[in-house]
Amino acid sequence: MKTIILAGGFGTRLAEYTDLVPKPMVTIGGRPILWHIMRRYAAFGHKDFVVALGYKAEVVKEYFLNYRALSSDFSVDLGTGAVMPLQASAVDWRVTLVDTGVRSLTGGRVKRLANHVCDGTFMLTYGDGLASIDLDRLLDFHRRHGRLVTVTAVHPAARFGELTMNGDQVVAFSEKPQVHDGWINGGFFVCEPAFLDFIAGDDTVLEQEPLERVAAAGQLVAYRHDGFWQCMDTKRDRDVLEALWESGRAPWLA
Repeated sequence: MKTIILAGGFGTRLAEYTDLVPKPMVTIGGRPILWHIMRRYAAFGHKDFVVALGYKAEVVKEYFLNYRALSSDFSVDLGTGAVMPLQASAVDWRVTLVDTGVRSLTGGRVKRLANHVCDGTFMLTYGDGLASIDLDRLLDFHRRHGRLVTVTAVHPAARFGELTMNGDQVVAFSEKPQVHDGWINGGFFVCEPAFLDFIAGDDTVLEQEPLERVAAAGQLVAYRHDGFWQCMDTKRDRDVLEALWESGRAPWLA
């Protein structure tokens, strides 16, 4: 099963870092937040990633092209150019990097990846949020409900997209309204390929028409996650995550 990670936005509210690197490459504990997200998925056996790139795509590409060398000791034969790693790689992830356009919006980025995920259920998340979510339970919840999309509902530290629910059924999806009952869109979606038909093109915001229409059609359900969840929209958010990592008690570690 493939996991899409949206990693192409400008991250303007985190300009202290994103003038130089895209937001998913801002580091927590010396590693990009993108790496932390992937590590969470890999801990549950989801190791096949499709990363939707845009702003400063080359920074992400260079990181993964050089990942093995930067993460291990090695010997170089300067005569032949041969490189011999001195230890096995600590990760066995498959990472597909796709430039989905600098100006594409979130829905458009997903639509551009249709050829990579059209063969079955796929996971989808943002490249700027960490959580202690049990991905096995999330996937089981999605399969039991049999709908096109499952979204993880979380309790926010601030207001984002509100989910209006009747039991597990999402009856309305509204982007950044006044929150009524404390549940917001936390990302960590599970989707069926037919959901891609609800996305028009590059100018489509995932959190607007596609999810609104899926909710109206009764095809969107919410998995409630009561545990840790934190997005990284600002320097303060990044500092909170860094402090948790430095404490040795990072809740997103599996």
